[in-house]
Parts: sequence; C-alpha cells; structure tokens
Amino acid sequence: MALSFNQQKGSAQKTSIASYQYVDGDNKVRIVGDILARYVYWIKGENDKNIPLECLSFDRNAETFNNKEKDWVREYYPDLKCGWSYATQCIDKGQVKVINLKKKLWEQVKTAAEDLGDPTDPKTGWDVCFKRVKTGPLPYNVEYQLQALKCKPSALKASDLALIEDLKSMDEVMSRPTPDAQKELLDRIRQANTAEIDETIEEQFA
Repeated sequence: MALSFNQQKGSAQKTSIASYQYVDGDNKVRIVGDILARYVYWIKGENDKNIPLECLSFDRNAETFNNKEKDWVREYYPDLKCGWSYATQCIDKGQVKVINLKKKLWEQVKTAAEDLGDPTDPKTGWDVCFKRVKTGPLPYNVEYQLQALKCKPSALKASDLALIEDLKSMDEVMSRPTPDAQKELLDRIRQANTAEIDETIEEQFA
C-alpha cells in the first residue's frame, strides 16, 4: 500500500497516466495523493530501453528491506544494485501526472514541510517550486534546488479538485509485480541477451 505524505519516511512501469518531465531551470508542481515507496533496478529491456524492475526485497509499507518475497533480479544479477525510486502524482499544467521523485529534492521538500505542513493537503498544501541545474556534461550531473520562498500554501482551485476527484492510489498506478511475473520477464530478457547495465541510468537515482 502506498503511503500518505506524513506516513512515508523518505527514500516506472508504463501507465496510462502521463509522466512529469523535469526541465532545466524553474519547475512548479502541486503534489497530490499518496507516496509510493520503492527501490528499483534498471536494466536494458526487450526493446533495448532502460526499464525499472522493482526490488521485491523492499517492503513498500514498512519502507524496509525485509526479504519477504523472492528477489529474482538479485538472484540473476547479484552485482546489480537497486536505487531509491519514490513516486507520487502531481498537477502540472492542468493535468495529473506521475512524478518520479528525486531523492535530494524530496529531502528538501520534507524539510520545508516541517514549517509549511503537508504539501499534498488540498486546502493547506503548497506548490513545490524548484530549479533543476545542470552541473556537468553527464545525465546525472544535475542538482535540484527547492525555492522555499516561492512555496506558498494555497487551497486547490475547483478545476484542480475536479482533476483529483477520482484519483487512483499509486499502488494501482504502479502495481507491484509478483515474483513469478518478474521472473518470467527476466527470463525473456536474458534469452534476448539484452540485460546490460547502462552507465547513463544514474540520472534515474539522482
């Protein structure tokens, strides 16, 4: 089960919901709904694209590695490391989108929430305003800087409330695979001999 903002402690499969695209410079989103706690591995999939495979050793609810389910990725690729990959939904330009949170940015949001309160609250929440700054030539040479002075509490407009009236839980949006389903996918990928680590995917964990 995904967690409310106040429940999560703080550390993608394709869906019908659009994904938020970070842009260089100023960004502004309003976070809505619950927070999905995951750790994922990134490997090259069947279409030669990087795909996230959830670490099934990590418990979404407890936010801990309890090894209650078989982790086939670790079984097949013991040297491959998983990374922090929390996600939630946001309102951006009049549309609900999935936003894959950046760890350092999320840590700043949690710190700001100590003074501003829960950013997901429809009545007292606040827009998350931040800058994305490139610091070098590689994809993961990026910094995220929360602009706390621009994060003003405000109630959602009627049009925004209508967008989230039937908002799905993140557990529905990004359902957790069963160990058997994950093994089946891994077997297909291995047979195609495309399961390789891509050095550029460090951006996914930034």
